[in-house]
Amino acid sequence: SSLHTVIQSISIVRNEQKELNILPVHHLDRAFKTATFGMGCFWGAESLYGGTRGVLRTTVGYAGGTKDQPTYRNLGDHTEVLEIDYDPTVISYQQLLHIFWNNHEYGLTTAIKRQYMSIILYHDDEQKQIAELSKVKEGKRRAPEVITTEIAPKRNFYPAEDYHQKYRLQGHRDLSETLNLNSKLLKTSYVATKLNGYLVGVGGVEQFKTEVDTMGLTPSQKEYCYHYIEKNEGQGLYC
Repeated sequence: SSLHTVIQSISIVRNEQKELNILPVHHLDRAFKTATFGMGCFWGAESLYGGTRGVLRTTVGYAGGTKDQPTYRNLGDHTEVLEIDYDPTVISYQQLLHIFWNNHEYGLTTAIKRQYMSIILYHDDEQKQIAELSKVKEGKRRAPEVITTEIAPKRNFYPAEDYHQKYRLQGHRDLSETLNLNSKLLKTSYVATKLNGYLVGVGGVEQFKTEVDTMGLTPSQKEYCYHYIEKNEGQGLYC
């Protein structure tokens, strides 16, 4: 379709960026807090939170174990997790947990290998208390099934390899190229975080409209994004 030719001609976007003086917004200067969750395959979790209002940055990685410098092929006793930087004036830790409890790939009550298990890694005492209370509540709601989620202090976090970061966005190769992403920005970029969620349909068109002007996108990039958001709204997330 003409839409694909729009983005395929990367040069059109480059010209727009130059003429309109629009550049991808990789960093929003806002105070943030951080949450760390494991809830199955981290690709889906990263999209889920990326398309959530108030989330500023997401990074997938490995945490919770003892092995030094784990890799995807050599994970040791670590778990696939998502680190989320969020604006607490827009979304609370409790709201992040609500999303967590309701979006596990393998279910909350299934014992599963450590790589994909359900885990909350708290960053301070407040998070610990909120998480523990929240788990008790959730447990009552799901009884007689028993929640397997572990709650533990966040002691380490090893970012995953670049090809795992913003996995859904990276599938849109030409668009990704026009966002000027390098290895560091794949882990930290605001616009990459948001589009990695929105492009698979998380959040939906109406919500995207309220946030798109914070992202530094040109008219062609926006048109491309709207096309996929409309197409994918309401689709499932997991691999």
